Amino acid sequence: MDLGSNIRTVRKRKGITIASICAATGLSQGFMSQVENNKTSPSISTLEQISKALDVPLAYLLLQTEERMQVTRQSERRQTSGGTENVSISHIGRTPHLRMTIVELSPGASSGDVPHAHEGEEVHVVVRGTVMAQQGEDLYELGEGDAFSWNASVPHRVWNAGSEPAIVLISVYTDSRREVDPL
Repeated sequence: MDLGSNIRTVRKRKGITIASICAATGLSQGFMSQVENNKTSPSISTLEQISKALDVPLAYLLLQTEERMQVTRQSERRQTSGGTENVSISHIGRTPHLRMTIVELSPGASSGDVPHAHEGEEVHVVVRGTVMAQQGEDLYELGEGDAFSWNASVPHRVWNAGSEPAIVLISVYTDSRREVDPL
């Protein structure tokens, strides 16, 4: 963990001097310099004082770089295809356990010709159009604004049975940690 660099980055971004932090916390400038250069580790109570002086949550200072907020602009999304023909997948965000996609299904397009299963849990929101969702013996027609979820280890399938394109927002959670790759 690069705690000292996190503190220095926040302090500089906010235009706060080390002297100001020391005045607010009662810590010495030498100690703060050692903290910012990762030469010493502050106690939790000291770290709490520093976070208050910086006006940031303590937990924010403890985040690893890959745990911080990630932004993916619409123009930067990775585009793929899947299922049957005419299925467009836009990868909009992911963490080690969660990924989100926007799937566009042309009329007649589906997630596959037969139900499939994989690790994880899924939540779907129909943003536009009408889709059919099947898991085992359950089969539902869902329209704009409807949502459905399931354990993805049970074979499932989604298809556009309508005459207009359908758009579905999908969130998939897995217990297995996956590397966070750029979208």
